[in-house]
Amino acid sequence: MTLAQRLKAMLDHGHAQDMEIKPADLRLSDTVSLAPAAVLIAVTDRDEPGVILTHRASHLRKHAGQVAFPGGRVDTADADVIATALREAQEEIALDPADVEIIGVSDRYRTFTGFDIHPVLAVVPPDLPLVPHEAEVDSLFEAPLDFLLSPDNRARKELEFQGAIHHYYEIFWEENRIWGVTAAIVANLSKRLGYDNG
Repeated sequence: MTLAQRLKAMLDHGHAQDMEIKPADLRLSDTVSLAPAAVLIAVTDRDEPGVILTHRASHLRKHAGQVAFPGGRVDTADADVIATALREAQEEIALDPADVEIIGVSDRYRTFTGFDIHPVLAVVPPDLPLVPHEAEVDSLFEAPLDFLLSPDNRARKELEFQGAIHHYYEIFWEENRIWGVTAAIVANLSKRLGYDNG
């Protein structure tokens, strides 16, 4: 069975569990329309699969320097969230959509900042000549899939923001701090794929 087949079987048989950060802004409720967005979880097809992650550009106004999946808002020209994830990955790291084998869309993740994020799981060949787009990405790296998905490597933390306590996940891979929405999407995928039954 190929890596793509294994991941598809795990995704298809996983339990759906949309995870959600409670809104800090009380004006954000179920009646408020969230902005649709998508990220690409690109898994490299090697003996020990990895996941491609980026460091957001340090000059960006929001979340500068943070670790993220390639992704962004759904554009009106995008056919669906998969098209969004592919377009954003091509723009941010020069990942050719022709090199991407789509596995499926995992559980949505809604943020208190007003986004409804659709994580698109995919498999890509290893060692592609990816190039960060300097306007959006400072650098990229690959972290082992099994390491990221293992609940043993994930810590639950809390912080105070806008007068409320918020919980978040944090994962360290080498010198890379993966936290916030990115780590929460990883935790969600871990549960969906059966790595974390808690």
